[in-house]
Amino acid sequence: MPPHLPAEPAGPTGSVGSAPPAPADSAPAPDPRPGDAGAPSRPGPSPDPVRDPWRSAMRLALAEADAAAAAGDVPVGAVVLSPDGEVLARGHNEREATGDPTAHAEVLALRRAAEATGEWRLTGCTLVVTLEPCVMCAGALVQARVARVVFGAVDEKAGAAGSLWDLVRDRRLNHRPEVIHDVLGEECAQQLTAFFRAR
Repeated sequence: MPPHLPAEPAGPTGSVGSAPPAPADSAPAPDPRPGDAGAPSRPGPSPDPVRDPWRSAMRLALAEADAAAAAGDVPVGAVVLSPDGEVLARGHNEREATGDPTAHAEVLALRRAAEATGEWRLTGCTLVVTLEPCVMCAGALVQARVARVVFGAVDEKAGAAGSLWDLVRDRRLNHRPEVIHDVLGEECAQQLTAFFRAR
């Protein structure tokens, strides 16, 4: 089920596409002509019913990734959502902070979600993460029995959810989560690129 998170903000007046009223003494604006700066802009991208419901949750994960970068770790963030879409847990990479090679965002978020629910089986839950899970994290989310994994940027060097490997959908396993990719993928990738360029 899509997360129950605040909708992304609309225009400054609270409605998409609306403009503030003109002052009473202002002259009427000229009719825009084709090619003029005032001409109506082209419509934006069409709605994506598969990815759009997860954008707000991904923004929470991006904020977690910022916390990892601030601590000198690779900016990856994750959140776990309950079957009803409520945030159960959050996590970001803490390898540098803890010296723990397994302290990836996904693993930490899954541990905290299991602690919050009192169950190791996170049935019906969704893991939202800014970067495609690696083999370790893909294995962890399969073991946790999450219903789906939603990720942003593809990891062509170590991804295990469809790029280098597809561990989470391996037909030989007894549990195969749904995979939704490329949710705010460009923003997630830019966050990682900026981190590595600054090093």
